[in-house]
Amino acid sequence: MKTFQLTITVSPKDIDELHHVNNVVYVQWVQDVAKAHWESLAPKEVQEKYIWMVLRHEVDYSGQAKEGDVLIAKTWVAWSEGVKSERHVEISNKETGKVLVKAKTLWCLLDAQTKRPKRIEVDITSVFQD
Repeated sequence: MKTFQLTITVSPKDIDELHHVNNVVYVQWVQDVAKAHWESLAPKEVQEKYIWMVLRHEVDYSGQAKEGDVLIAKTWVAWSEGVKSERHVEISNKETGKVLVKAKTLWCLLDAQTKRPKRIEVDITSVFQD
């Protein structure tokens, strides 16, 4: 499967009262890197036919990032079956290499017009394969 990376610099708005990145911000980054990956691979006509909806996030936090830290969000699609697809994301500190967050997200493919679940066909799976 093709992996994708996004570089993130922690800004003051990402910080919570404990002086590190808020957990909700990490979830936003999980979604941001997934969207960027999709948009980097899928042809425009495919992007116009389909949209993705989150069914479930599973997030493990194992470290903290602070303001000014530079992070790498890496993602890949683990599997797709029926209307569902599981995507993995790891967010690590660029300087130390330490993984701070691991996430698995279950996505559902929808027809962009009807907003109804759509079976994942080869026009989708082919964009994520090496």
